Amino acid sequence: MSPPSRRLQTKPVITCLKTFLISYSLIFWFTGVILLAVGVWGKVSLESYLSLASDTSTNAPYVLIGTGAIIVIFGLFGCFATCRGSPWMLKLYAMFLILVFLAELVAGISGFVFRHEIKAELKDAYWSAEKNYNTTDSRSQAVDSIQRTLKCCGVHNYTSWGETAYFKQNGIPLSCCMPLANCTPENLRDFKLAETVVYKQGCFSLVTTVLEANLGIIAGISFGIAFFQLIGVFLACCLSRYITNNQYEMV
Repeated sequence: MSPPSRRLQTKPVITCLKTFLISYSLIFWFTGVILLAVGVWGKVSLESYLSLASDTSTNAPYVLIGTGAIIVIFGLFGCFATCRGSPWMLKLYAMFLILVFLAELVAGISGFVFRHEIKAELKDAYWSAEKNYNTTDSRSQAVDSIQRTLKCCGVHNYTSWGETAYFKQNGIPLSCCMPLANCTPENLRDFKLAETVVYKQGCFSLVTTVLEANLGIIAGISFGIAFFQLIGVFLACCLSRYITNNQYEMV
């Protein structure tokens, strides 16, 4: 049992650490809310682009939503562990922060290292979606959504549709038509006539630009959150050590 004088000197240190850790936990909780919001935003705004990579909707937004929800829960757990002054809870909180830090760091580095491969796979997926376009499946609807939203047509330009089975039967899709343009079946089957009524810019370059810009924001937020967690690990470990060494308990 430590002397009373030592306990009196240690108590302000522990109180200070608790104040900092509670403040950190509240900020950490708020970052979870941000990830939740980014996941919902990604689901709404980027679904058309990301769903091209598979026949079904991508799980990426759900991963962000799930991660955000877990961070929110453990942020509250960190506040409770700090107020309770429980060393084992604080150690558990620190372990969770380390695991999240490592997971986000690995995911971020992997995305950066393999960005060119991801871009190449996306191009193949986009071309496959265009080649098998039929206006009804989810990937075809994603192509239509991209063409209308980004005001583009075809992988490289509107002539890319000439290599598809859909063009041979129906011509260029209506989603390529410019607003107020007179898109008739006749001019959509003729590239010379279509030149005046459809978007001329290709979609793939625009898709990658949009994804890189938005994913850059997401990556920046993720890396910021990841390194911010090291502060929490330090505070939780220090507080746990002080409480254990000095046998300090919350009354």
